[in-house]
Amino acid sequence: MTKAEIVEKIAGEIKISKAAAAKALSVVTGSITQAMKKGDKVTLVGFGTFSIASRAARKGRNPRTGKEIKIAAKKVPRFSAGAALKAVVNGKAVAKPAKKKPAARPKKK
Repeated sequence: MTKAEIVEKIAGEIKISKAAAAKALSVVTGSITQAMKKGDKVTLVGFGTFSIASRAARKGRNPRTGKEIKIAAKKVPRFSAGAALKAVVNGKAVAKPAKKKPAARPKKK
């Protein structure tokens, strides 16, 4: 699925223009990107968690020449799927969240 297809789906589901849907998607992805840039973890309950992992420096080989090279340390984005997403992908039924009971009102005297 492409970004354009996601925008079209959002626009159709909530009956807004494609431009507004594209802006909303851009805000969401931008917010996730900015949080990760600061080193924060982003958790979307039921969907998954975006985080940053550090890779240590290591030695590798140039596949063309076979010469040993140094690969620098770096940070990489990671995504860990949530339980609900894993269940959907594996074709298992997803448990619906329980309905919240209204807050009890104090009794009038």
